[in-house]
Amino acid sequence: MKSARTVLAMSFFAVVLVSASAGCLFCGAVDIPAADVVGSLTGDASVSDAWRYIVVETRLPGAVAAILCGAALSLAGLLMQTTFDNPLAGPSILGISTGSSLGVALMMLTVGGSSLPGQAATLGGALVGALAVILLLTAISSVVRSSTMLLIVGILLGYLASSAISLLNFFAPSERVHSYVIWGLGSFSGVSLDMLPLFAAGVVVPAVAAMFYIKPLNALLLGDRYAQSAGVSVKAVRTGLLVIAGALTAAATAWCGPIGFIGLVVPHLARLGLRTTNHRVLVPATFLAGGALGAMCQWICVAPGSLGLIPVNAVTPVIGVPVIIYIIVKRRSIFYFN
Repeated sequence: MKSARTVLAMSFFAVVLVSASAGCLFCGAVDIPAADVVGSLTGDASVSDAWRYIVVETRLPGAVAAILCGAALSLAGLLMQTTFDNPLAGPSILGISTGSSLGVALMMLTVGGSSLPGQAATLGGALVGALAVILLLTAISSVVRSSTMLLIVGILLGYLASSAISLLNFFAPSERVHSYVIWGLGSFSGVSLDMLPLFAAGVVVPAVAAMFYIKPLNALLLGDRYAQSAGVSVKAVRTGLLVIAGALTAAATAWCGPIGFIGLVVPHLARLGLRTTNHRVLVPATFLAGGALGAMCQWICVAPGSLGLIPVNAVTPVIGVPVIIYIIVKRRSIFYFN
């Protein structure tokens, strides 16, 4: 029964992923016939060069970036929720996303991010900012044992990072502030086709590394004492998981901006869909579901067409807030809260 439910849930996530990805490719500001969209993707020489450029150089990278970003944030959220034993943990809640944004702000508002070295500096700044918050959380976790208090500490660190970002914006030149504000709205369409392999590597490598932590993750579900008795080095495992989560968050934030709610919501959707907390199936399911939600958000963002591209962070709360409210209200009847 459980295997049938797993297959059904995974199939549903896959169907949503394929459907939303197709919507991203076939919808946009320019009305391109479906046959020409397919022809652009298959290399049909009869398709207009302008249409081929729009499909291959704009819509395709945007769809793939949305899938990768959604999958990265969702997996990072799952790792954090298990690590901190808190269902409301996530990249944006624990301050990791804000720390990554601070690193990007330092690079964009001081170095600039329009050139290739600037883009590399932006990516490096996002990674350093995320890892700085992770190191602080790891150091504080050795003193503060309560997961709730650690969550509060993460929120406070996020406020400190936001304060530093505000100061940087105040003293930076106006054109760089404008660039940072646009980046902060969140967009899956800012990744070019040439940069897509680097972004994919930044997501896939940490995701593969997370697969090696499946057994320790399952052990952590039963508490630190059980994990230690099972031979798990809790401190080392938590540090490794936080580094992986930080790398996933940094990659997503650097390329797409600080995207909210996806990392918090999708792990719950995966658990509810599979009705299991076994990370052997939960990790790939969360990765798949995150990609599906990311593609769906991109589809919604491009749907207005001539009206322009909607910022991603204007869409994710509309999807995420109702789910979180439902989970909070129904927490007594949801199996993994008990």
